Amino acid sequence: MRTSALVRRVAIVAALALGAMQGASAAACAQQRSDSSARVVQADSSAEDGGLALTIGNWGVGIGNVRRVTGIRLNYRDRGPFVVDGVNATIWMPYEPALGVVNGIALGVPVTGARSINGLAIGIAGVGADDRIDGLALAPVGIGSGNGLHGIMLAGLGGGTGGDISGIALAGIGMGSGGGLNGVMVGGVGTGTGGDAFGLLVGGVGAGAGGSLRGIAIGGVGAGAGGDVHGLLVGGVGAGAGGSFTGIGIGGVGIGAGGDFDGLALAGLGAGTGGRLRGIVIAGIGAGAGQSLEGIAIAGVGVGAPHLKGLVISTTAGASEARAVVLAPAYFRIVDDGKLSGLSLSAFNHIKGEQHGLTIGIFNYARELHGVQIGILNYAGNNHGALKLLPVLNVHLP
Repeated sequence: MRTSALVRRVAIVAALALGAMQGASAAACAQQRSDSSARVVQADSSAEDGGLALTIGNWGVGIGNVRRVTGIRLNYRDRGPFVVDGVNATIWMPYEPALGVVNGIALGVPVTGARSINGLAIGIAGVGADDRIDGLALAPVGIGSGNGLHGIMLAGLGGGTGGDISGIALAGIGMGSGGGLNGVMVGGVGTGTGGDAFGLLVGGVGAGAGGSLRGIAIGGVGAGAGGDVHGLLVGGVGAGAGGSFTGIGIGGVGIGAGGDFDGLALAGLGAGTGGRLRGIVIAGIGAGAGQSLEGIAIAGVGVGAPHLKGLVISTTAGASEARAVVLAPAYFRIVDDGKLSGLSLSAFNHIKGEQHGLTIGIFNYARELHGVQIGILNYAGNNHGALKLLPVLNVHLP
């Protein structure tokens, strides 16, 4: 009996001890899980700069300067490096230098920015990036970036970048790039690019490229390029190219090129080029070329070039050498030691060199005649005696 009672007491004590051990083990496991979660939260928090990460494996919501979020991140003003895959919403531009990257949506109430934005950037006032914006950017005030705008940029007032613009960039006042343009750039007042432009440039006052232009540039006052132009250039007052021009140029007052011009030039007052002008030029007052004018030249007052070839219609005209049909009602001149090969119809044909061909006018003068003069008075300097000056008709008689 005493032995049985002792066994029962030992069994009860063993059972209690076993239960206590199981309870302690369960508590230890629970504490371990709790400590593990705490370590995850602490690991996330250790990467923050005054931010709160409500995330699991970076997925979730970040408030403040949370360094990595896949989901939604809310902050007053970003500081330091961060990466957001999702939505980054801020109230103000980031502290300088901007080091964040947004892949998704950058939302500014009223402004937002990052180092790079890839996706959609919307600012109630403005959007900016120290590096580049790739995608779609909308801002009623302004859009800007340090190294590039690629995609579609719509700014209520102005936009610009120190790099290239690729895509479509529209601004109510002005749009510009320090690099080049590939696409469309439109500014209510002006547009410009410091490099080459490929596409369309439209400015209410002016449009221009510091480099070459391949495409169309239209400026309400002026349009131009510092380099070559291939395409259409239209300026309400003036249009020009620092290099050569191939295409169509229209200037309300004038149009010009520092090099050659090939195509059609239309100017309210004057058109000119430092090199050759080949094609069709029509100017209200004058047209000229530093080397040659080949094709059709029509001007209200005068046309001139060292070499004329084709058809010239103007009140006056002049050249060193002309292989052309010249209709100059008032005056046509070939300079000393020059040469005419063709036809000239003018009140005064003043050939101070050689004439090969036909001149018709009131007074025809040729220092050396090897053709025919028809007019009231005709002078041939290489004829002899009275044959130098004849009425109606004169030819060279050896």
